[in-house]
Amino acid sequence: MAALRVLLPRLRGLLRPPVRCPAWRPFASGANFEYIIAEKRGKNNTVGLIQLNRPKALNALCDGLIEELNQALKTFEEDTGVGAIVLTGGDKAFAAGADIKEMQNLSFQDCYSNKFLKHWDHLTQMKKPVIAAVNGYAFGGGCELAMMCDIIYAGEKAQFAQPEILLGTIPGAGGTQRLTRAVGKSLAMEMVLTGDRISAQDAKQAGLVSKIFPVETLVEEAIQCAEKIASNSKIIVAMAKESVNAAFEMTLTEGSKLEKKLFYSTFATDDRKEGMTAFVEKRKANFKDQ
Repeated sequence: MAALRVLLPRLRGLLRPPVRCPAWRPFASGANFEYIIAEKRGKNNTVGLIQLNRPKALNALCDGLIEELNQALKTFEEDTGVGAIVLTGGDKAFAAGADIKEMQNLSFQDCYSNKFLKHWDHLTQMKKPVIAAVNGYAFGGGCELAMMCDIIYAGEKAQFAQPEILLGTIPGAGGTQRLTRAVGKSLAMEMVLTGDRISAQDAKQAGLVSKIFPVETLVEEAIQCAEKIASNSKIIVAMAKESVNAAFEMTLTEGSKLEKKLFYSTFATDDRKEGMTAFVEKRKANFKDQ
């Protein structure tokens, strides 16, 4: 808890007016963003890279940032040349949480009537895989945002926490649900009820994180994974993602039935035929995403 007492001043610091990013960078679609940086990466520009960019506010997730994030995600989702997406922050913070200044004066009626945080769910509706590359703090909404992604890679100094309890509230963007599914009831309950943070190493051991890399190579490692995914058939990748996600929503029997249906569906695609033909002919498959 001593470590959390050190953290609380940082969280309270987010009550200050949001810091505006001085540098804007053009996006592939021609749009300009204030709170994020978005660009294509990889040898063949098959990876969409989105970087949260409010460094002075530790990438606090204000409403404007989430709106820009959703816009970038939508653009990459519709870009036929992009096969996977990497979401990252800075070396010091992936995202230190939601912007407390935007929440402190809300009433129950405000939250309920306006479906507060509803627009955060766009990330979970993506058909293309999203990899979170987490360096530094992933606290509160930042941890929830990372858990909405399909794969989490962490820098060796990354830290994860759901400290909402220290602010007199609870996680509201899936923290109690996704964290419990990822690490189990006991650890999730401890993190949610105490606000304690866990290290990247503990997160990997608990199953929250897939791999750990040095801070300076984390993003490139995530991009390489995204490139590997993007080299496969996009339609088959989407089916595989749907099937894995179903494991969290269905019973084993129901999930297995869905898996079979999706498996059968691959036989209606040209890419399934090409993949198996290439294997038999001992050559690399040339997928057309059809």
